[in-house]
Amino acid sequence: MRFQIVAYRPVEGVISLSMEAPSFDDARRQARERGINIVSIRQQWHWAAQRRRKDPPFDLLLFSQELRSLLDAGLSLVESLVTLSRKEINNTRQKLIEVLIRQLREGKPFSGALREFPAIFPPLYIALTAASEQTGDLGSSLGRFITYRSQMDMARKRVVSAAIYPALLIGVGGLVVIFLMTYVVPRFSRIYEEFGSNLPFMSRLLMQWGGLLDSRGIEILLALAACAAVIAALIRQTMRRQGILHRLLAHKALRGLRDRLRIYALSRFFRTLGLLQQEGIPIISALGLSRELLDEDGRIGLDHVVLDVRAGVALSEAMERHNLAPPVASELLKVGEKTGDVGEKMIRIADFYDEEISRWTEWFLKLFEPLLMLTIGLFIAFIVVLLYLPIFELAGSM
Repeated sequence: MRFQIVAYRPVEGVISLSMEAPSFDDARRQARERGINIVSIRQQWHWAAQRRRKDPPFDLLLFSQELRSLLDAGLSLVESLVTLSRKEINNTRQKLIEVLIRQLREGKPFSGALREFPAIFPPLYIALTAASEQTGDLGSSLGRFITYRSQMDMARKRVVSAAIYPALLIGVGGLVVIFLMTYVVPRFSRIYEEFGSNLPFMSRLLMQWGGLLDSRGIEILLALAACAAVIAALIRQTMRRQGILHRLLAHKALRGLRDRLRIYALSRFFRTLGLLQQEGIPIISALGLSRELLDEDGRIGLDHVVLDVRAGVALSEAMERHNLAPPVASELLKVGEKTGDVGEKMIRIADFYDEEISRWTEWFLKLFEPLLMLTIGLFIAFIVVLLYLPIFELAGSM
């Protein structure tokens, strides 16, 4: 495998090189033997260099990792950004870093320079850098952000990976059904034309569909594709409206899914809030920065929490009162308020919720995947039986 390594040498500064190695550990070992301090390392795919595509989005996590490594190596903030600018081969990212350097040299704080690019640097990132300017320890703040971002990405990847197999089953089953309904059924309809009304009722309906598709197949497929596109656009537009998803999940049949989605949102909320508290950001500001991670009910409750905290109510009591802190979370918050480590307790609450989501996802998949396979298999078998049922009846009458 080929690896792309960004490294730092005291004399040369930041350098970029490629290295062949069978694994990540071997690549790191070879770099250490050459006296290279690794800043970042990633696998380089052979097809990646051959593809022509637009500039990739700014990798905030990689930028933070490289900047933290340079700061830990003893470079100043401006020197670190200069070295990152020199190693960049993408003009867009290089120009961005150069703008940050120019603003820092003009006397602007780093958080103020980042605010000029709200599409790249989220409010959470800017708040962390602003807090670090008070303590003078940007490297530690970047380290906490890297850990936070890695944990958030890991939780999201678990959810996505859990949905891959069901989505694959639905996709393959849908393709098989489409093949049967658009290719096999029209050909059987020609064979069964002479049976007329002697066909079973369901088989006769299926054959009528096949005959219609055989005669006007292109027009029907185009109409179905247009309808599917319109329905998808309407669903997307409807789901964007505030409260629509909440009303759908309010149905009793979806109560379990609604509860798990709420736990997932609370996990992200408490992890973000804990990170901000560890950085010393005031609780009111931290609550405002974390507000967008909650659903509609959660945001309304959080607004009441802010009012209660401003009135002097303890955070744990206010969050429990407005259903943002279940019993376990409320008790941990009370302990954190007594010991002065509320941020750490919030991180523990998020870890607890992540474990609960993982257990529920594993249980759900063990139940849902066999049921999905059975449903798709029965539906396909039903179509096949309808196709061959006249043949079975003809064979039985002979």
